[in-house]
This record gives sequence, C-alpha cells and structure tokens, in this order.
Amino acid sequence: MIAIIDCGSQKTPLIESIIYEHIDTKVISMFDLNAEVDFTDCIGVVLSGAPILITEIDPEPYLQLFTWLKNPSVPVLGICFGHQILGMTFGALANRQRDDRDWQTVEILVDCPLFGKLPTEIQLMEDHCEAISIPAGFVHVGVSDSCVNEAMMHSSLPLYGVQFHPEVSGTHGAIILENFVHICERHSNEH
Repeated sequence: MIAIIDCGSQKTPLIESIIYEHIDTKVISMFDLNAEVDFTDCIGVVLSGAPILITEIDPEPYLQLFTWLKNPSVPVLGICFGHQILGMTFGALANRQRDDRDWQTVEILVDCPLFGKLPTEIQLMEDHCEAISIPAGFVHVGVSDSCVNEAMMHSSLPLYGVQFHPEVSGTHGAIILENFVHICERHSNEH
C-alpha cells in the first residue's frame, strides 16, 4: 500500500487513481500527521500539492508536520508543495517566481529511477508560482526554462521531489508515478 498525504490539492484524487492502477492506496490528511506517524503498513508515501503559498506564510507549522521526513522508513515522493516541504525540511530556501501553469520541457540531468523508461527531455505540466533551492544532501535531477529545481533526489535516502505535477502530465506523468511504485516495491523487498 502507498499512503498519499493530502495537503489540500484538488489533484490528489488523480494521484490516487494513477497509483491505484498498480497498488492499493490510502489517503491521509496532512493535518492528521504527527511526529509519531507510522507507515508500517505502507511501502511508500506521496506528498501532494497544496493551495498554499509557502513564501507568504510562516512555514514552521507545516514543517513540524513533516519532521519524520528526516528519517523515512519508506520511499517518499513530494509533488509541488510536497516537493517544497521535502526540500525545506532539509534546509532548502523557497522563493516566489512568475506563475507557471502550463506545459514545460523538463530536462533530466542525471540517471534517476523516477525517470526510468523516459527520454531525457519530457513535457510536464506545471501549476506553481514558487520554487525551492536544492538542499544539501540532494542531487539536482531536473530543470526547465521556468524552474531550476524541477526534480531532485536525496543522495542516500529514498526521497524524491518534483515541482511539476505528474498526475496531470499524461502518459509521461503516469510513468513517473508507476516508476515510484517500482522504487517502493524494490525498497520493500530489500528491507
């Protein structure tokens, strides 16, 4: 089973439906998280987007909900707001940028299992006006003309983040989510 942390995005049901084609899912509100959150019945976690501008609020209450990311028991994929929270948990800085609510060509810079079976340049859908720096301990995976940190992965922990929205990016986006399911299955078999 993969847990989907619903951070308030209207796109969360789309994440759930794509992943459910491969494995059972359960949806948990981010407000039901705490430091003792237990994912023992899950092989992975997806953090959804949110209708929250992290640069216009105090991020600390949100970061407190995700302290468990520093020592994950299963692979985690952060999408948009989830990507930003993941990065900020490890010291990334958030900044406001121009609105991007369109398709962008994302260039994959390094080998990453999240992008297996995909070309090195892919069209993916954006829906954001903020971005984060690449935090210490993370590898820069993807870039576009509109966003430097389109994708990142931790160098030693099973943590992945994408600024774009794979759940509304057609076949390529569905492959990314399927690849994450495979990452989770491999991790579960090894541990």
